[in-house]
Amino acid sequence: MDSRNESSETLRNKCAACFRQFNRMEHLVEHMRISYHSVHEPMCGICKKHCRSFESLREHLIGPLPKQECKNIFSIRGCKFCLNIFDSYSSRMIHQERCQLSNLSTGLIARMSSLGLRDHLMIDNGYAVGNQVVALACKMVGGGSDGSLDLCGRVCLIDENENIIFHTYVKPPIPVTNYRYESTGIRPEYLRDAMPLKMVQSKIQNFLCNGEPMWKIRPRGGKARILVGHGLDHDLDRLQLEYPAVMIRDTAKYPPLMKTSKLSNSLKYLTQAYLGYDIQTGIQDPYEDCVATMRLYMRMRYQRHAVEAYPFASDPQNRNNFASWRQAELERVSPEELLAISRSDYYCWCLDS
Repeated sequence: MDSRNESSETLRNKCAACFRQFNRMEHLVEHMRISYHSVHEPMCGICKKHCRSFESLREHLIGPLPKQECKNIFSIRGCKFCLNIFDSYSSRMIHQERCQLSNLSTGLIARMSSLGLRDHLMIDNGYAVGNQVVALACKMVGGGSDGSLDLCGRVCLIDENENIIFHTYVKPPIPVTNYRYESTGIRPEYLRDAMPLKMVQSKIQNFLCNGEPMWKIRPRGGKARILVGHGLDHDLDRLQLEYPAVMIRDTAKYPPLMKTSKLSNSLKYLTQAYLGYDIQTGIQDPYEDCVATMRLYMRMRYQRHAVEAYPFASDPQNRNNFASWRQAELERVSPEELLAISRSDYYCWCLDS
């Protein structure tokens, strides 16, 4: 009888999100207090386990030590790119042809070969609803005595439809000592009469702010544009450009796209794993990087998550959900009820929709 009671108590102390087992209810409450489980986490479509990142979910489904039941079903009905589960093998195959963007990458290569430079900022205002979204990418040449100092030598901006808004070579403020031609394709003559960095910085800054002063920019209801990219801190620093963090969507720092160890994945890996094609082979074009980051952003943005009135743990309405003074009360509720009051600690890009 005692063993049955102990077993029942142990099951009651199991996290309803990640399925971790705890010996005591107070330990489960503490876990929920710091885990920030929410409807925005990647979730297994089979067993409904919540994972902190898509890499964790991938390991759960097809890693070295996957959950065998989930692996068996996923191998038949799961998409290896978006990691969703479908009703049948045939529906999965139909979906995966659309989900894998390798056919689009072929057209992209042809499109890149015919692209010229466009140093006048333009955007089609007809399709946008709410904040317009643009992606930015730079290619760096080297400065300094050993050529290791990154200097922006080329920059590209595109819109949501992958149309070029701005694409130009950039003349750095100090001499270039390494053009890194093997990866950038940039030659000295390309930068000799290129647009000076200060002019590039001013054009892009004004375009992103879209008439709003920096201090007034807000994530919703304003004119400023959402900026997408990979490793944007570095790109913006090299462009000597400031932009509010609330308007930046960085695929290198977005928790669901990071490694299980919470380190960044490369854009090359993310594109291959989640879009299904290869980039950055041979000479690299910033347009190709812009397209990859925009496609990753759109894939994350259009995830279907339950709508919550106050989705963040930091929202005032949620700050007392796991307050220490509620400990005794929280220890009496079920794991499912604890999950229901848990909220995310990061901004999910689905909230941009």
